[in-house]
Amino acid sequence: MIDWLKNINKEHPEFWKAYLSKFDKKSKRFVILSTETSGLNSVKDVILSIGSFAVIDNSIVIGDSFEAVLLQYKFLHDNGLSNEFIVESKMKKLGEPEAIKLLIDYIGNAVLVGHHIDFDVEMINAALERLDCGRLKNEALDIDVMYRKLQDINNKQFSLDELSTIYNLPKSDRNSSSEDAYKIALLFLKLKSRLGIK
Repeated sequence: MIDWLKNINKEHPEFWKAYLSKFDKKSKRFVILSTETSGLNSVKDVILSIGSFAVIDNSIVIGDSFEAVLLQYKFLHDNGLSNEFIVESKMKKLGEPEAIKLLIDYIGNAVLVGHHIDFDVEMINAALERLDCGRLKNEALDIDVMYRKLQDINNKQFSLDELSTIYNLPKSDRNSSSEDAYKIALLFLKLKSRLGIK
């Protein structure tokens, strides 16, 4: 049977219906998104943490943020990976279904912004599929693509560290999804004004 036919009358969870109902108007809110994952394969790997900040009217709104550490013990155990990161984090730990529901409620119809954002979106879509939901509908902007467009560079990708160095952002030894999201937000504001994005 054709896959789309199976899903045509499927009953979606309430949080997903609420999310879909938000797209009747365009958002003026950007949500900067960064995920830490167990690897680079959206089929086999999982999200370990999510960090997000909103950008509204050319300002990073610290009070409008989202951060979650996901309990993925089964994945880590089955793959023989260390779970130090999850154990040591002082943040409240959430199961994947709860974290994804809260994230979807948080992002709403905002334009998503990230560094190689397609990967973050694919990881979230994989988690949504496990919850019997559809795929994200949000528009997305990638700061690497924005920088390359600004510089007219087509043959090279830039890491977050490289972009941070180019724009003189302070370096940090800590690596967390929220810290990356904040760096991405700063870079986005610099690139957004240069590219004339409203």
